[in-house]
Amino acid sequence: DRSPAKPALAETDLAKHDEDDYVEIKEQMYQDKLASLKRQLTQLQEGTLQEYQKRMKKLDQQYKERVRNADLFLQLETEQVERNYIKEKKAAVKEFDDKKVELKENLIAELEEKKKMIENEKLTMELTGDSMEVKPIMTRKLRRRPNDPVPIPDKRRKPLNYLLTDDQILEDLRILNKQLKSPKRPVSPSSPDQMPTIPMEAPSQRYEARIEEGKLYYDKRWYHKSQAIHLESKENTKISCVISSVGTNEIWVRKTSDSTKMRIYLGQLQRGAFIIRRRSAA
Repeated sequence: DRSPAKPALAETDLAKHDEDDYVEIKEQMYQDKLASLKRQLTQLQEGTLQEYQKRMKKLDQQYKERVRNADLFLQLETEQVERNYIKEKKAAVKEFDDKKVELKENLIAELEEKKKMIENEKLTMELTGDSMEVKPIMTRKLRRRPNDPVPIPDKRRKPLNYLLTDDQILEDLRILNKQLKSPKRPVSPSSPDQMPTIPMEAPSQRYEARIEEGKLYYDKRWYHKSQAIHLESKENTKISCVISSVGTNEIWVRKTSDSTKMRIYLGQLQRGAFIIRRRSAA
């Protein structure tokens, strides 16, 4: 009766043996994996791990590429800065040369203007007979009476220097020459009351002329730059002109016949040496 129980016991022992083998295999796999991780950790610390070397190679390539790009960017920026430096230096040199030439021309023009003023002043003194020297006037000193008031000292006027333009000087010279060439009436010795007379010209008509805000106001009319006009002189000549510029004390006109320019001063317009008339642009 006990013989059937033996196979059941063998089956139980077999299952327990299989379970022990599974546990042992699982333990062996754990130990192998742990040993592999320890070995990889050791290789990582030594720098010989293949995965570490692979990733380090990739990082090194990225680093070198970034450094190369930075060097190229630095080179480009350096070249751009050098080009800008050369450009700014050339511009500074050019501006310096232009300013130097402008300064020289302005000084020359200023000196020429002063020279012209001095020459005009000298010519004016020669025409009027004035002199820069103040000569003392010899007077007789009378004895003052007790009741006479105290004499007031004589205040001499300082000589005045009138600066005239070239055209005004030439106009005055023509008037003087005309007066000097005019015949004089003979003076009889028996008539001392008769004095030689110099024919005087009739006073010429005065015109209103002034310049305001770059425009000429003449004879109740306004004239501006590029306006077509007729220019009449005392010699009854009539010229077609165009106003080329309006200064502070004069205007420049350009003849339409030969494009030559003339300078007309306000004083000449006021005295009637030149007369301006409007004309159509055509």
